[in-house]
Amino acid sequence: MSDLSLLSSRAIRGMYFARLETDPGTNWLDGVSNYFGSDQSSETYNFLGQTPMMREWIGQRQAKGFTGNGLTIINKHYEATLEIQKKDARRDKTGQIRARIDEFADRSQTHWASLTSTLIVNGVSSLCYDGQYFYDTDHVEGDSGVQSNKIGVAIAGLPCVLHGTPANPSTEEMQQAIIKAIVQILSFKDDKGEPMNENATSFTVMVPLGLMQSALAAVSTLVPAMSVQNLNPNLLRNFKVEVVLNVRLTAAGWTNQFTVFRTDSPIKALIRQTEQEVEMKMKAEGSEFEFDNDAWQMGIDAWRGAGYGYWQRSVHVTLN
Repeated sequence: MSDLSLLSSRAIRGMYFARLETDPGTNWLDGVSNYFGSDQSSETYNFLGQTPMMREWIGQRQAKGFTGNGLTIINKHYEATLEIQKKDARRDKTGQIRARIDEFADRSQTHWASLTSTLIVNGVSSLCYDGQYFYDTDHVEGDSGVQSNKIGVAIAGLPCVLHGTPANPSTEEMQQAIIKAIVQILSFKDDKGEPMNENATSFTVMVPLGLMQSALAAVSTLVPAMSVQNLNPNLLRNFKVEVVLNVRLTAAGWTNQFTVFRTDSPIKALIRQTEQEVEMKMKAEGSEFEFDNDAWQMGIDAWRGAGYGYWQRSVHVTLN
């Protein structure tokens, strides 16, 4: 029988923070999103307009400030609370309470994955800074021309030896679809008609469960296949493409859809902001709650929000 003192509130708190040192499988977040601090109820990101290119100095400087096409992200209050019966702590012989604490910590970390995945899933019907849907076929800014970061790929028409279905494409079909998405990202221009992603070398292919196998096989030989796309050979030397499985896309009903992100840019596709980091509060030894319920409660809460950054850093692909 375990000693209750070993599972004091201090010990439980230690378990929680020790677990936070591990990676719950959300290391892809930094590649697809910027993280900003906040000190108010909401933040407006006016910087999401285009930055100026260098020009010949004729006359005087021509400064370009922030545009009026900003995006406001509201900080919302989130919480989770876990209750532990004292009798369970006293009787625990199998580490079940530690397992619950570990899972509780993991959930607090994967909350960002939940918020950003919701943005990705809703990107085809939610507005971004330019007033268009984040994933849309008719983005226009200044002299950029009409640009699309929402493409369809008819796999039956691809020059492949083996053909599959939209929900189960062949490796070759998946590879060509990924290449089309990357080439699309590389083609995007700013409001002056200048390339926005010409130096991009790092990409993440985010897929639902059903497309994971074909995506992994496709990416394993992607760089040689891209060499025939007339891309800058200097870029291909350092090209990095990784596959990320996001089961939240599967839960949202994605079977023949995936997204590709550019991950090496200063301003990314998504934004995470925090007004207050995760705090832990406990009703434990000596509390009125313990007296009334013979139990403890540990709660975590945070003020945070998420929104869309540059649509030019991501492409949504539908296999048809």
